[in-house]
Amino acid sequence: MEQQVVMDKMATNGDGNPLPLFKERRTNDRLQAIAAGKWFPPEVDARIDKEEIVLDIEKFCLWYGKDQALFDISMKIPYGKVTALIGPSGCGKSTLLRSVNRLNDLVDSVSIGGNMRLFGDSIYDKGVDVIELRKRMGMVAQKPNPFPMTIYENVIYPLRIDGINDRKVLNEVCEKSLRGAALWDEVKDRLQQSALGLSGGQQQRLCVARAIASEPEMLLMDEPCSALDPIATAKIEDLIDQLRGTYTILIVTHNMQQAARVSDYTAFMYLGQLVEYGPTLSLFKKPKLKETEDYITGRFG
Repeated sequence: MEQQVVMDKMATNGDGNPLPLFKERRTNDRLQAIAAGKWFPPEVDARIDKEEIVLDIEKFCLWYGKDQALFDISMKIPYGKVTALIGPSGCGKSTLLRSVNRLNDLVDSVSIGGNMRLFGDSIYDKGVDVIELRKRMGMVAQKPNPFPMTIYENVIYPLRIDGINDRKVLNEVCEKSLRGAALWDEVKDRLQQSALGLSGGQQQRLCVARAIASEPEMLLMDEPCSALDPIATAKIEDLIDQLRGTYTILIVTHNMQQAARVSDYTAFMYLGQLVEYGPTLSLFKKPKLKETEDYITGRFG
């Protein structure tokens, strides 16, 4: 355990009288060491091992050219739960998320080490069909990105790609997905109107509907509320709560209060390393590491 240094200082005002005593703490020795290039095994709560695991990340590393962005990340994502990735900007949250459905493959300079297993099958085996892999993982981006087509066609787009044209099937999937995204009652009378006419919050829920239309095994959400106002954000958070159990959700968020509200498990990352990972309630109320506590309470970051 890194040493915690506590220094008591006595200050004086202009008259020489002492001001109230205060303490100055230096508690981020581990984070300073990480910044200096050292690696530490993360603190992982043993309760995760009791869960059914969907995704097993094994000593995963990633480089952009010669620059390493992820360092030996090992963590297990439990079935039917919401897992949040938190940490300062640039800590590797989105990079890790995009590695799960291999979106980082689109960057020429990327190379990886380690592995990820979805229900025991390697995501990074040479024989993996990346297109099929991405169908198993619905993706919701930071900003709403509806296609320039009708609401109906947006939702059933994944089925169109698979060559499904049975109108009855498409109609059923459209309604089921929009209900799942808590949007059906708002748009059921204008399904043939452009999706671009929806509000930002509605567009994001439409993107969720599109993501779940193909019944994926996981939902990946990359700061899905960062472009939304508080009311729309609350609706997305309510939606995440409704989807819990039906889907396994991995969400990146810069908002720690949001992570505390919506997730079952939380992982704190710093400069490409996993620092601490455990049940959200425990991590926010009584983290094992002082560094985690300092980040959560706003002492740094």
